[in-house]
Amino acid sequence: MQGTVSSFQRPFSWQSLLADGVLLGLVSGPLAAPFLAASGLPGLPLIADIIYAMGQRVCPQPELGLALAEPYQMAVCMRCYGTVLGLVIMRWLYHKDQGRSAYWLEQYGLKGFVATFVLCLFYPLELALQGFSGWGMHHSLMLLFGLVAGLGLGAYLMPSLHSRLKTR
Repeated sequence: MQGTVSSFQRPFSWQSLLADGVLLGLVSGPLAAPFLAASGLPGLPLIADIIYAMGQRVCPQPELGLALAEPYQMAVCMRCYGTVLGLVIMRWLYHKDQGRSAYWLEQYGLKGFVATFVLCLFYPLELALQGFSGWGMHHSLMLLFGLVAGLGLGAYLMPSLHSRLKTR
């Protein structure tokens, strides 16, 4: 039986592994940064500084992150973190159904891309709405709008990133 693959094993994909590693870093880094910065242990604040520097380059409002370890806050705002959580949810869903459901937008070609684009516009919409009086800044709304954008982006990207895992 050497060289056979059982029906329970999936083909290995470096692309999928790399994408999952990046997603793991995106979800854990912003949460870990305040605790690493507050630890006071040698080397850990330096790692936190690297995470904060990365957050400042990708997040339009990193100063609006949640304070998790006073006075240190998350490395990104809740809108960015909501987007990452949306990607995590879509990765989990892709693992469950291997891209067979109707909500995977990649399968619809240009229409799927347009739907993804519209869903991703929730991110800048909330950012723009913060400029209007009466809207203000609310972590829960930022999270929700980011989550919608992340779900849309994940519904388009996950089949491309993990397609070698599909069972036919």
